[in-house]
Amino acid sequence: MSASFDRRGFLRAAGAASLVWGAVPILGQKSDKKYRVALIGSGWWGMNLLREALGSGRARCVALCDVDQDKLDFGKDDVEGESGDKPEVFQDYREMLEKVKPEICIIASPDHWHALQTIACVKAGAHVLVEKPTGHTINESRVMVREAMASGVVVQVGLHRRIGPHHVEAMDFLKSGAVGKVGEVRCFAHGKGGKEEPKPNAAVPKGMDWEMWCGPAPMRPFNAKLHPGGWRNFLDYANGTMGDWGVHWLDQVLWWSGQKGPKSVFCTGGRSIFGEPVLNEKEQTTDAPDHQLAVFEFEGFTASWEHRKFADNGSEKHKIGAYFYGEKGILHIGWRDGWSFYPAGKNGEVGAHGDHQLQEPDGHNIALLWGNLIDAIEGRAEPVAGIEAGHRASCLPMLGMLSDKLGRSVAWDAEKETVVGDEEAVGLMSRGYRGGWEYPV
Repeated sequence: MSASFDRRGFLRAAGAASLVWGAVPILGQKSDKKYRVALIGSGWWGMNLLREALGSGRARCVALCDVDQDKLDFGKDDVEGESGDKPEVFQDYREMLEKVKPEICIIASPDHWHALQTIACVKAGAHVLVEKPTGHTINESRVMVREAMASGVVVQVGLHRRIGPHHVEAMDFLKSGAVGKVGEVRCFAHGKGGKEEPKPNAAVPKGMDWEMWCGPAPMRPFNAKLHPGGWRNFLDYANGTMGDWGVHWLDQVLWWSGQKGPKSVFCTGGRSIFGEPVLNEKEQTTDAPDHQLAVFEFEGFTASWEHRKFADNGSEKHKIGAYFYGEKGILHIGWRDGWSFYPAGKNGEVGAHGDHQLQEPDGHNIALLWGNLIDAIEGRAEPVAGIEAGHRASCLPMLGMLSDKLGRSVAWDAEKETVVGDEEAVGLMSRGYRGGWEYPV
């Protein structure tokens, strides 16, 4: 577990009130109920999410689930030491759901597990906070929506920028008409990097179930580039930088426009600097693109995503965020640089600005997202990043990756949620599962 986990962030539990499985407060009323919460994926980010849940005073940790025994041991010690809760530990989420019956599940596993675990949790009657993106492929994400709605539980997706104060402020500014009619949106995240050298494969760490870690995805040799954390840049398990960062910023486009999706997508990219990916019995590298450009044609405007993991020298004013180009000027919504409006004809002068209001040290707004989840469960609010919104945002980078693999543009029917007139592309909306796992249909 990362040293950045803040033990002091936990709120010590006072008392041990008994909670009944399935009990739901009267809709709309304020409650002090503590929900039985389980965490699936107890690494650095999962423990950050759990910290906020416990810190709210509305959660009691009853279970931790992870395929890495070290993560379980560290997580259990921290939860017991700081909250007084004594969670049971599991390496299989199915056993955990059957034995513990949590009321809320936090899912912070790698992307290739999000669909199966979310579906299992909602079928077990648990509300869910699942990290973005919703799925690794489009069709499994569609099933997540269907099963969540059929189960009648609340599913919140980790698109915390939908509730971050400076994002809300900037979106209000944009929707007020202060930017004028917007014709183009450019979303981006740039960073540093160079040629990637392979890393030797290694023995699976003691106490880790590597077979279960890979689960329905292809099996690779264990490598420290993959675990912990590096899996985001392996396309068997995630969708690279566009799937990781892009989903946040492309979601801002959907939030602003109210549209369900684009009409067409074209994406290209490569590994010009990182070099060709390596995978053999001795060593491996990542295989995600070191740069990509995706263009999404919407009704009335064009949006794009770009990332570049090299050549950063500080010369660009903003390295992360989204530019909204309007008749009256340019609005930038960023991360730690808040939001800024640059009026047309003012030679780069800032006409309006809002500082970020982020939780540190990680610079996110998870406490607000968790609070909204509880309000949604208790009937006082709609989830700001519910499963349908999270699904539609997650489809955008997945469509980009699909186009990149094909090497051509694809037409998208956002109402029917399918590629139009391209059987090969439709086939890439799903993928085969490994090892007896069944793809959700």
